[in-house]
Amino acid sequence: MSRSVEANFLFTLGELTRLVRAHADKEARRFGITRAQWAVLAKVERHEGMKQSELAELLEMQPITLTRLIDKLCENDWLERRSDSADRRINRLYLRKAGRQLLGKLSGLRSELTATALDGIHPADAHRLLAQLETMKENVRNAIQNTSGEPPRREQRYG
Repeated sequence: MSRSVEANFLFTLGELTRLVRAHADKEARRFGITRAQWAVLAKVERHEGMKQSELAELLEMQPITLTRLIDKLCENDWLERRSDSADRRINRLYLRKAGRQLLGKLSGLRSELTATALDGIHPADAHRLLAQLETMKENVRNAIQNTSGEPPRREQRYG
């Protein structure tokens, strides 16, 4: 590995992540939503009926933080909590019609954000880059698991 890559890779990757998040937050405001709220809606859409506790784990978020986000999404009529039929202490999450409509509009924003980030990059290179990022993610996940004494495992994909 070259010294340039070693010296700049992690810094550049972190800075890119920060900039993409800032840009997504700014643009999501046009729709009256935050990036964090958008992430909650998108995960619920993919896993409708999931428990709040499952969603907190999936988003790597503290339950109290997620509860506040869900409260706001419910206030805006984008999401609803329903009690579990077997255990009333458990809330399951479902999109409301307005939430589905909002996600439809936000899919256009996701495309805009992606196009901005990939401007000037050939589509074939973008596909290779995505595959390489997935490999890096797997490498780091395996390193984390190996340092915790667990055997390496393949990533569980949630969408």
